[in-house]
Amino acid sequence: MVPTPRSQDAHDDDVPLLLFQTTYCSRAAADVDDAAVERILAAAHERNPRLGITGLLVFGGGIFFQWLEGPRDAVAELMAMIRGDGRHDSVVTLSETEEVRERLFPEWDMERVSAEDIREVLADAHAGAGDARSQATLSAMLEQLEHGALSELGRG
Repeated sequence: MVPTPRSQDAHDDDVPLLLFQTTYCSRAAADVDDAAVERILAAAHERNPRLGITGLLVFGGGIFFQWLEGPRDAVAELMAMIRGDGRHDSVVTLSETEEVRERLFPEWDMERVSAEDIREVLADAHAGAGDARSQATLSAMLEQLEHGALSELGRG
C-alpha cells in the first residue's frame, strides 16, 4: 500500500509557515544496501521531528531521491550532513524554495517510498496541494521522473 501524503499543514493554529524545501538526488556508494537505508531512516525518525523536518526518501536503482521541508537552518544543516555522508556520491540539488506555504508531507518525519511508487506519491501530493507553487514544484519533479535526472528511478 502506498502512503498518501496530506497537503494540510500540521500546524495547530492553521497559520501558514515559512518553509524551506529542497530536493536532491545522489548515487549511492557501492556498499549501500537496504540495511543501510533502514539505518538512515531510523536516524531520521529520531532526529527530524525534533528539528521540524518532514519529507520522503526514495532509494532504487542505486539512486537516492529525497524531498525535505522545514526550517531553513535545520534543512541546511541536514543537507551538509548528507553531503559529508560517505553513503552518498554526487549529491545534486534539484530544487530549493523558501516560502509561506503548506507542508506537503506534514505527518512524514521521513517516509521511505519505493522507487516504483514515487510517481504515484508525487502525483497524489500534486492533486492535494493547495497552492500553485507547491503544484509547480511537484509538476517539475514529475517531469524529472519522466524525462530528466530522476528517470532512472523505478526502471531497473
